Amino acid sequence: MSFAQPLPSPGLASGRRRPKNLPSLPLSAFSPPSTGTSDMFPLPPTPSALFPGEVIDAHLRSNALERAGLDLAGTEVAGAVLLLNDPSMPEGLLQSSLTQNVRILSVATPFELSAIPSDYPHHSESSGIPQSFYTSYAASHEAPEARSQAIETLRWAFSNSRLVDIDVQSDIMSNVAKYEAFEDLLMKATAELPGGRKVSIVLSNILPPPHDLSLPIVKLLADPSYRNYQAHTASLSLFPNLYVKFTPPMWNQTIPGPADPTSEMDQHREWKRKIKMFIGPVLEAYGYERIIFGTSPSFAAPSLLNPADWYALVRESFAELAVDQDAIDAIFSLNAKRIYGSP
Repeated sequence: MSFAQPLPSPGLASGRRRPKNLPSLPLSAFSPPSTGTSDMFPLPPTPSALFPGEVIDAHLRSNALERAGLDLAGTEVAGAVLLLNDPSMPEGLLQSSLTQNVRILSVATPFELSAIPSDYPHHSESSGIPQSFYTSYAASHEAPEARSQAIETLRWAFSNSRLVDIDVQSDIMSNVAKYEAFEDLLMKATAELPGGRKVSIVLSNILPPPHDLSLPIVKLLADPSYRNYQAHTASLSLFPNLYVKFTPPMWNQTIPGPADPTSEMDQHREWKRKIKMFIGPVLEAYGYERIIFGTSPSFAAPSLLNPADWYALVRESFAELAVDQDAIDAIFSLNAKRIYGSP
């Protein structure tokens, strides 16, 4: 009996798959990008080198007029929006302000929300300076009767001015009930204005809002007050003609001077960290086209400050958030020129 010889089994070596010939990479893959490529993907500007071409101080209290035009770290102050302390301010003071180092771009005259003014001066008619109105909104205006009168007075202002500044002296950004009362006031005061008027509304003392500096940033992120700030910022941005001023906050501390690089707890850097936390939601909701720079704090603040210190904090904060030159120029001058300049 014969058996067929089995076929020879292939060896291990013959059963292995040989590696494919991989394509070789061109030498350009190991070379630095060409000049043309780096121009297409430029690095963000260095914060220390990002300055506005000029500054318009859009929130200058009249009792700080002597400080107008002071050097702001080498940046020219080309103009200011003057907020009068008294609606009957003498014309002579306005005229003399024209001889100062800074040009008065506009004059904002005050009125109270408690009653519609019966006789209101118009400085712009004789001085040639555009005029607008400003008022203060406080916790006393939140009661139903006071709010009803405030709505009527604000409607009067919207009907007689192309722009109204509102100094918010109530904590509407962190308190839900206070915010809802303020939003209700704005909605009713702007509803059905005569002739379909589109009036610019400029809010101050909400960027940055009142804040407890002792609260660490890690806790601030999860704090209900900050979450409310984010939500209220987004809601206010839905008013199409509403702008926010970036003015010194009421934080119960003196604004720190230049940074001390040798100090680990330098107050200048601590303030910048907090300020950038409040800038973020506003930039996201408004864009840089509706943020305006000013150096005077709220009229509720007891004292003035060094405008150069505040300018340095704000400029560095925006620059470190990697905004571009167009944004810096808009925030520090162009936005104010657009809404406060001659109609």
